[in-house]
Amino acid sequence: MSYHVKSLFFAVFVCFCLMASSCKEKEYQAVITTEFGDVTILLYNSTPKHRDNFIKLVKDGFYNDLLFHRVIDRFMIQGGDPDSKKSLPGNPLGMGGPGYEIDAEIGSPHLRGTLAAARSPNPQKKSSGSQFYIVTGKEVSKSELQQNEMSKKIKYNDDQRKIYLEEGGYPGLDMEYTVFGEVVSGMDVVDKISKLEKDARDRPLSDIRMHIKMIN
Repeated sequence: MSYHVKSLFFAVFVCFCLMASSCKEKEYQAVITTEFGDVTILLYNSTPKHRDNFIKLVKDGFYNDLLFHRVIDRFMIQGGDPDSKKSLPGNPLGMGGPGYEIDAEIGSPHLRGTLAAARSPNPQKKSSGSQFYIVTGKEVSKSELQQNEMSKKIKYNDDQRKIYLEEGGYPGLDMEYTVFGEVVSGMDVVDKISKLEKDARDRPLSDIRMHIKMIN
């Protein structure tokens, strides 16, 4: 094989590798650090508005020292209210944000471990600009999934159905809130936080602060 042919073959091979690499979407992950340990989350590329907003807030340090201000066992833990940073014990929380909302990108179900955007009631189902929750969930039955499919006119795929039945979640929220990520490690930490002693507004009696950083 001549030098020129070898060079051409190598160039084609390099181009093929670059094309294959560029076809694979980049994955974005972040780590939420708490006194109970770390929670690593994967952000979905299928919800780019929520993904990009979350990344920006994390890089700006927005979430650092905010509280998980609402915890409900067998349901979820919620945080991201900027008013929680300097809130006195017992003060109501959950109404704060960065001053804007995000257009809904609703689609993924509320399986155990999913990351979703909180929101106030609005017909467009726009999300809070910063508040999020992580689903711990409850046991889910076949009949509950069937009823949910009928009432909401949705159809779970085989993988979603399997996870709901084996690991649980909260299907009642499906098609109502935007799910934009999932926990890839640290659900034991999420479970611990969800079981903390709390007041009548579901705020933990001891402040649970977060720090979040992007890892890729």
